[in-house]
Amino acid sequence: MNAVKQKIIDKIRKDGPVTFKTFMKMVLFEPGFGYYTSEEARIGRYGDFYTSSHLHPIFGAMLGKQIEEMWMLMEKPDDFNIIEIGSGVGYLCKDILEYFSGVKIRGQKPRNIYKNIKYIIIEINPAMKEEQKKLLSEFDDKVIWKSSIKELSEIKGCILSNELLDSFPVHLIEMENGIKEIFIKSDGENLAELKQKPSTIEIINYLREFSTKLENGYRTETNLEIKKWLKEISEILKEGFILTIDYGYPSWDYYSEERNRGTLLCYYKHQISEDPYQNIGEQDITAHVNFSSVKKWAEELGIKTIGFCQQGAFLLGLGIDKSISNIYKTSSDYFAEIDKIKNLILPGTIGETHKVMIQYKGHRKPELKGFSIKNQLNNL
Repeated sequence: MNAVKQKIIDKIRKDGPVTFKTFMKMVLFEPGFGYYTSEEARIGRYGDFYTSSHLHPIFGAMLGKQIEEMWMLMEKPDDFNIIEIGSGVGYLCKDILEYFSGVKIRGQKPRNIYKNIKYIIIEINPAMKEEQKKLLSEFDDKVIWKSSIKELSEIKGCILSNELLDSFPVHLIEMENGIKEIFIKSDGENLAELKQKPSTIEIINYLREFSTKLENGYRTETNLEIKKWLKEISEILKEGFILTIDYGYPSWDYYSEERNRGTLLCYYKHQISEDPYQNIGEQDITAHVNFSSVKKWAEELGIKTIGFCQQGAFLLGLGIDKSISNIYKTSSDYFAEIDKIKNLILPGTIGETHKVMIQYKGHRKPELKGFSIKNQLNNL
């Protein structure tokens, strides 16, 4: 039995059955043993999954282009902070900074924003932090590390996350003559599910707010951690943007009949399963994001949602097609580069499944190029 599973069983023996949320939190974040906190990196080609930043560096360049527009709309502050939470190996940071510094395009000078930025990575895993430092050594004058967003004082800038919210531990619920929450019990060395009344009234309030009436047998998730996360951000963001990229749906689509078994998925060596009780501590567990909740909870904190659309439409709005021609038109690997980039924008790829949401805190009324082709804000 691996260490994290043993810790879960020990906790159950001591305290009784635990919520699925507690189980998921321990599996992913138990210090030194969880999926995201152990020394073994599992992201990328040789890991369990990959993100857009692994597909092609132009993804980071396009995000850099959007962040540069944010900086300009804020009248070019001298102290503009980019805060990335959950940056993996660090590829996205590297690609954004390379865009700003101009190192990837022959003859291009650093962008004007480059001298005004500080890039802050929030990283809880010491081993991952060391990997990031190796990758980003050429930018050691621009990048600093923190272990929690709570370590920051008030800032102006952009808070960036790419596939972060889907990793937040969720409550698992099932309709059975009312709302029942899934708890985990142990039988010797085995784990089993147990249905009980919800552990918090917040679950009931959430479902009343974001779901239609769910039929008996309907299983799904509630992600209450997003609300806490937004509150933490609001406390340190004096003025600026929140740029969130993740897979998910508006609430009306999230809780549709076709998703009556929820959205919970597990990733192990690039294989997908729906069984969170195998490969414990060695596989990723995710749940799609209810973007309607992200919008509503942010608005309650005075943060306005200004755009929402599929990643492909967002990147086309930023001119990724023109950038491809400008950067790679003389490359001998032009068509190979195009094949990689297609996976960022086309239907049936990350370009369709992943959504981009940008929110703003401040007194301005910004309009961003990323949503110039499509803005589906009204769908939320």
